[in-house]
Amino acid sequence: MKIISKKVDNLEESTIVLSYIEWDEQLEEIRNFIQSLGEKVPVYGKNGEMLLLQVENILYFEAVGELVFAYTDDQVYEIKKRLYQLEQSLESHKIIRASKSMLLNLRQIRSVRPAVNGRFYAKMSNGEEVLISRQYAKGVTSQVMSA
Repeated sequence: MKIISKKVDNLEESTIVLSYIEWDEQLEEIRNFIQSLGEKVPVYGKNGEMLLLQVENILYFEAVGELVFAYTDDQVYEIKKRLYQLEQSLESHKIIRASKSMLLNLRQIRSVRPAVNGRFYAKMSNGEEVLISRQYAKGVTSQVMSA
């Protein structure tokens, strides 16, 4: 694949052009990644203040009882959506189900190692390890290997 960057003087906004002979999965992934850059999710801090957090900065989402939280390197935020709603809306961001109560950002996983009973641990970019349930382990590990 060849990449060409070109500065132009007269455009209203920057434009990215993908030229191809045949559209494939890799080009689809590149397009989805570019489109998703900078996309933000509304989150709520400890004092109830609403913030907009970039999806690529989120390590994982976790449901605890009726509440859903977004975890970053050093903060935890509340989300006013259900986990299944996040899963559907963030699919193009490489956010995938890791257990009944957790969604992982594949781009934030540094390594995966086996645990007991067919489960796995994912080591996130901040060093934290999260458990991947047996039911979702194969899907997560195959996605990590193909990333």
